[in-house]
Amino acid sequence: MNPPRTVSSSGGSAGQPGLARKHEILQRLQHERNTRLAQVTAMESDKPNANQDLVTAQTTAIRMVLAEIEAAVARVHDGTYGVCHRCEGRIPVGRLEILPYVRYCVRCQQLAL
Repeated sequence: MNPPRTVSSSGGSAGQPGLARKHEILQRLQHERNTRLAQVTAMESDKPNANQDLVTAQTTAIRMVLAEIEAAVARVHDGTYGVCHRCEGRIPVGRLEILPYVRYCVRCQQLAL
């Protein structure tokens, strides 16, 4: 059984997003990537301070989000973007607009915690 495809949009077929929607998703992910890269660059360029452990923890967390963004870009290209990795249901568009790199629907995310 094949997992369901992404939320359909005008111009899409078989549940895959149309070209315009795919472009919009990739732009949103690129924006998220650029924002996180700017944060890491700023944090790493700061002079060492007493809160170095905090800076290291924050940088690590940002790098984890960057990895999630890269994985989301791959899902856009392979047609599985918007599909929950646990239940294989569709992730609501509103959730994807808030967290465009999210892997799970709200229910499955809560179960993972």
